[in-house]
Amino acid sequence: MATGMTKTALVRNVAEKLQVNNKQAAAFLEHLAETAVKETKKNGVFVIPGLGRLVKAERKARMGRNPQTGEPIKIKAKTVVKFRVAKAAKDAIAPKKG
Repeated sequence: MATGMTKTALVRNVAEKLQVNNKQAAAFLEHLAETAVKETKKNGVFVIPGLGRLVKAERKARMGRNPQTGEPIKIKAKTVVKFRVAKAAKDAIAPKKG
């Protein structure tokens, strides 16, 4: 499997692109992450234009199965976070064929 960009590589890339030092680029990325978490927790959604959105969703309680025994089990309702990719990003990464 291909390895993704590390945090260090991302910081260097941002610093180079914005012509700032690595410390400022790291602070920017840290602030973006903190803001995304805070806003998603507070409002249920955080949009990064051109990339996608973090969305807080409620998952209902449901019946599942223990894969080892096959015995039915009850799975509790819970809150989950989903990332929905923006159409522009999706089309740029994996354009439709045909």
